[in-house]
Amino acid sequence: MTDVLNALTLLANFLIVPGLTYGSQLALGALGVTLVYGVLRFSNFAHGETMAFGAMLTILVTWGFQSMGISAGPLPTALLALPIGIIGTALFTLFIDRSVYAYHRKRKASPVIFLIVSIGVMFVMGGLIRFIIGPDDQIFFDGTRFIISAREFRQITGLDEGLALRMTQAITVVTAAVIVCLLFWFLNHTRTGKSMRAYSDNENLALLSGINPERVVLITWILVAALATVAGTLYGLDKSFKPFVYMQLLLPIFASAIVGGVGNPVGAIAGGYIIAFSELILTFAYKKVIQYLAPGDLELDSLMQILGTDYKIAVSFIILVIVLIIRPTGLFQGKTL
Repeated sequence: MTDVLNALTLLANFLIVPGLTYGSQLALGALGVTLVYGVLRFSNFAHGETMAFGAMLTILVTWGFQSMGISAGPLPTALLALPIGIIGTALFTLFIDRSVYAYHRKRKASPVIFLIVSIGVMFVMGGLIRFIIGPDDQIFFDGTRFIISAREFRQITGLDEGLALRMTQAITVVTAAVIVCLLFWFLNHTRTGKSMRAYSDNENLALLSGINPERVVLITWILVAALATVAGTLYGLDKSFKPFVYMQLLLPIFASAIVGGVGNPVGAIAGGYIIAFSELILTFAYKKVIQYLAPGDLELDSLMQILGTDYKIAVSFIILVIVLIIRPTGLFQGKTL
C-alpha cells in the first residue's frame, strides 16, 4: 500500500498539479483567442504578445510597489499590481484596435486580412516589449514560496516521495476558476454579455435589434486584455517572465482553442487542460512509478518516456493536426459564444 501511495504522490507532484496549473494558464489564454474569434471573427496571432505585454506592465508596477515597501504579505505583490496591468493592457489593445483593426473592419476585410494584420501587430508588440523590459528572464515573485514543501509532506505522511504545492500553483488554479465563473456569468446574465453573444451569432440581426457594434468591440477587447494579462502574469509567476516564451505559447493556446472548438468558451477551457495534460503525460518519465507498482525489485534501464521533453511543443501540433483531420469543428462543435 505504501508503494501505491508513493506512486500516486509522484504522479501528483510531477503530473497532476503541474497539469492543472499549466492547463489553467492555457485555458485563460484560449478564452481570449475564442472571444476575438467568436465576436470579431478573426484569429488573433498577437494574443501571445498581448499576454507578454500585460505581464510586462504588471511586473513594472510590481517592482514599483516593491521599491516602496508595498507587499501582499504571503501572496505575490504582483496580485496588487494586476489591476493596473489590466487597465494599461486594455488601453493599449483599444489603441491598436482603433489605429489598425478598425480601418479593416470598416472596409469589411476578410478574416485572412485580419490574420495577416495581427501577425504584423504581433511583431511590433514583441519588439516594443523587448525594448522596454529586455529579452532576458525576469523573476518577480515574492511572498511565501510553498504552501507545503516536499520535506514537510514526507514528515507528515512518512512516505518516501514528497508532494510540493507552490503558492503560484494554488493561485493559478483558484484565479482561473474565479475568472471563468465571472466570465460565464457576464456572458449569460448581463445585458452587455447577451449583446456580445447575439452579435457573435448573427451580426446583421444584432444590428437590426439596436445593438451598438462599437460597444461590443470595446467590451470584447477589454475582456481579452484582462484575460491575457491574468494568463501572462500567472504564467510568469509560475515559471519566469521571458518575452520570447509567450510567442512559443501561441501554438498550445491556439491548439487548445481549436481542439475544444473555436468560438466555444467551454471548449477553450477543456482544450487547455487536454493540451496541458497531453504534453505532460507523453513526456513524463514513468520509471520510478513503475518501480513502485511492479512486484519485486524491477530494474529499468530507460526513463520510460513516450517522448522526450524536447518534443513537448510538438505534442500540441500533433494533437491539433489529429483533431483537424478527424473532427475539424472541435470537441464542442464550435463557434457558439
